[in-house]
Amino acid sequence: MSKYDYVHPSDQIVEFMQRIYDYGMTTTSGGNLSIIDSDKNMWISPSGVDKGTLRRDNIMCVKADGEIVGRHRPSVEYPFHRDVYKLRSDVGAILHAHPPALVSFSVAGKIPNTMVHPDAYDVCGKVGFAVYDVPGSDELGKKVSAPFRDGSNTVIMENHGTCVCADSMMEAFQRFETLDFTARLLNNAIRLGTPNYLTEEQIKDALKDRNDKFVPATIPGRTSEEKEMRLQMSQLIRRSYKQQLFTSTTGTYAMRLSDGKFLVSPSRMDRATITPEDMVLVDGYKYEAGKVPSRATWFIKAILDAQKEINAVVIALPPHLMAYGVANVEFNPRVIPESYIVLREVPTFEFGTQFNDLKAVTDVLSPRYPVIRIKNDCVITTGKAPLEAFDRLEVAEYSAKATIDAAGLGGMTPINDEQVADLVKAFKLIP
Repeated sequence: MSKYDYVHPSDQIVEFMQRIYDYGMTTTSGGNLSIIDSDKNMWISPSGVDKGTLRRDNIMCVKADGEIVGRHRPSVEYPFHRDVYKLRSDVGAILHAHPPALVSFSVAGKIPNTMVHPDAYDVCGKVGFAVYDVPGSDELGKKVSAPFRDGSNTVIMENHGTCVCADSMMEAFQRFETLDFTARLLNNAIRLGTPNYLTEEQIKDALKDRNDKFVPATIPGRTSEEKEMRLQMSQLIRRSYKQQLFTSTTGTYAMRLSDGKFLVSPSRMDRATITPEDMVLVDGYKYEAGKVPSRATWFIKAILDAQKEINAVVIALPPHLMAYGVANVEFNPRVIPESYIVLREVPTFEFGTQFNDLKAVTDVLSPRYPVIRIKNDCVITTGKAPLEAFDRLEVAEYSAKATIDAAGLGGMTPINDEQVADLVKAFKLIP
């Protein structure tokens, strides 16, 4: 059961529209959301009202008998919302907006290939395409409905935007946000070279449950140290989300405690609203009963067991640094002094190395090599404390963005070997 089971449709629409707007995925005039309630009434965002300041009393209700209740007009895109609900009895929410990355695919007449990453494929499912027609027209409603009728839950609309349906607004938002992340990742990778895609077998293998040794249990805890780390981790997870280093469904934090236990973020819980009590305490192969630990808990335990000087671990999908792995292009961290001091060399592993040769990863990831990349999978940053691991993640992504942008200016001139040697000496870095 989700917390949104107790939230009125009007409040859900306001909350998620604000998130979409704040994340830069719609404009003042763009986008529309709707929810069907248990009485088959459709709650839908209004037409002509500022999406950045939407209030619950702005939300319109189209009753099951067709009566329209509210002080505005329903969104001009009401026809395709109506048609999708008629076709799909399993749909409880629809989200439509125009994020720039997805619009770039829309105007190019292409669909982002979600097989670029296991989670993108898992969350978004089949992505359809709807040909252009006049916004708000019955004809557009029919064209958008067609791919939904054929089983897609996410549709790219030609020269328009994206439409997503799901059982709930939270699920629709997660699909929408994940597809937007996929589009941003691919756009970056295309600037670097040719994107590499995964096979269905690779995706299936990556999505296997490898936490099968872990069992729920009552674990004594709640020390002051644990409480402090829960607070720090939850704050940094929300911060990572705001910085677009995490999505609502991806991104993991872990922190070793002084008694040998560790805290890890939960699986699939909304990263934007996570709280200290949501963190999962792990002791050996036992985890806090009543919670679901990150799918990467097995991997995190292996890292912490192998590297006693590492206390904090972050696993993330920053779209600029990830693009280097997707395009199979080497990332050079010799960008500015801070980049090299914080990141060092950033070793790269092939997709699936952690599944097939775990020791190869855990032997390298260390205080000497605190950041690594796994192609088409993730970036892992580490540190003595959560803030240090977060700083490395931020620096890594900002450095990658700078180098991608530098390509349009003639390319990057990296710091040379002599300058690197000076940095190692001046900042007493591990040689």
